[in-house]
Amino acid sequence: MSSFEITGGKRLKGEIIPQGAKNEALQVICACLLTQEKVTIHNVPEIRDVNKLIELLKTIGVKVDNPQPSTFTFQADKIDPAYLQSEEFREKAGTLRGSIMILGPMLGRFAKGYVYIPGGDKIGRRRLDTHFTGLQNLGARFEYDAENQMYTVRAPELTGTHMLLDEASVTGTANILMASVMAKGETVIFNAACEPYLSQLCRMLTCMGAKIQGIGSNLLTITGVDHMQGCEHTLLADMIEVGSFIGLAAMTGSEIIIRNVNFRQLGIIPEVFKRLGVQLFRQDDDIFIPSQEHYEVESFMDGSIMTISDAPWPGFTPDLISIMLVVATQAKGSVLIHQKMFESRLFFVDKLIDMGAKIILCDPHRATVIGLDKQYPLKGIRMSSPDIRAGVALLIAALSAQGKSIIDNIEQIDRGYQHIDKRLQLLGADIKRV
Repeated sequence: MSSFEITGGKRLKGEIIPQGAKNEALQVICACLLTQEKVTIHNVPEIRDVNKLIELLKTIGVKVDNPQPSTFTFQADKIDPAYLQSEEFREKAGTLRGSIMILGPMLGRFAKGYVYIPGGDKIGRRRLDTHFTGLQNLGARFEYDAENQMYTVRAPELTGTHMLLDEASVTGTANILMASVMAKGETVIFNAACEPYLSQLCRMLTCMGAKIQGIGSNLLTITGVDHMQGCEHTLLADMIEVGSFIGLAAMTGSEIIIRNVNFRQLGIIPEVFKRLGVQLFRQDDDIFIPSQEHYEVESFMDGSIMTISDAPWPGFTPDLISIMLVVATQAKGSVLIHQKMFESRLFFVDKLIDMGAKIILCDPHRATVIGLDKQYPLKGIRMSSPDIRAGVALLIAALSAQGKSIIDNIEQIDRGYQHIDKRLQLLGADIKRV
């Protein structure tokens, strides 16, 4: 197990390019199972979760090539569906939450699939009900094997229908969408997730021959087709990395340019940082963050405390709540952080308190942060990364802190951030992997 050793309190400077979007990568790579023709995907991030999914597809027969950095080709012309029943597949799938999105394409093309309880971050309850109910609406039948903790899913004929999702689940929408593109007739999905990565999946499926209307909205209409073809697709920049780098610049008082951010796809992320007083400027498709000695939290018009909360897109993404909490610790003013969607995501604040932050954990969903206005820098400590996003939030805290910090369990960070230590070193960060 590796750790990061960080000497903080240093200003950084330079340019950084965000990686391809992790959450989009997991969706579109699974979509390659819908066709036996070759699919080429560009800007694929080299991170643990994506690498695990690629290895998982290789084991079920997908031919994978990596002709150049960040570009992969996939050809699923000789798939072995029976392998999905094996103990080896169960163990591999159980370490990766994205493995659940194999089910939709398998049902759409092969009329059969298998589901094991997937892995992923321990950030609270993450239901699979939306996946199951949506696929059942299309005609899939689920049989549970308690001994092996496995669902066998059969769908001799998927048939289009009208459905209202009980939650705008991103992976749930993706799974249902990938199953429905080859279903008989018309499928209407209302309350569909509409974040940019889901729209990207829709555009890729359309390039493969699918017929989808309403892309970018929460009402998708899909007309089933008999055949899906190969295509070429490029991933967006990872909006969570973009937000992480904005937070890093603010906390360390650094001057940083983030290149090629796909600004129009960032939604309200830049505006939420501005509510904390963080200055940032759009320059074509780049973001420039100047060095700031201080940043002051805005107040609501009625004078009440600033509240930052997450919500389904186009609301503020829950994956940046941890970052916003850390940035608030050095702001001038107080902020209520409200993590509505997951009940265990704020439990890393005890480590920030040990570093000197003033935080009141009100309950599993809410924390009040009293900003220190950079008058009292955080101090370096030893800590452990509990999940991807909290891990990077702690990394940002350590880079701003006085003294040395050690972050253990950095494999969690590696699941979502590509070569983060080497990229930060190019900005002048004192960080090494030990």
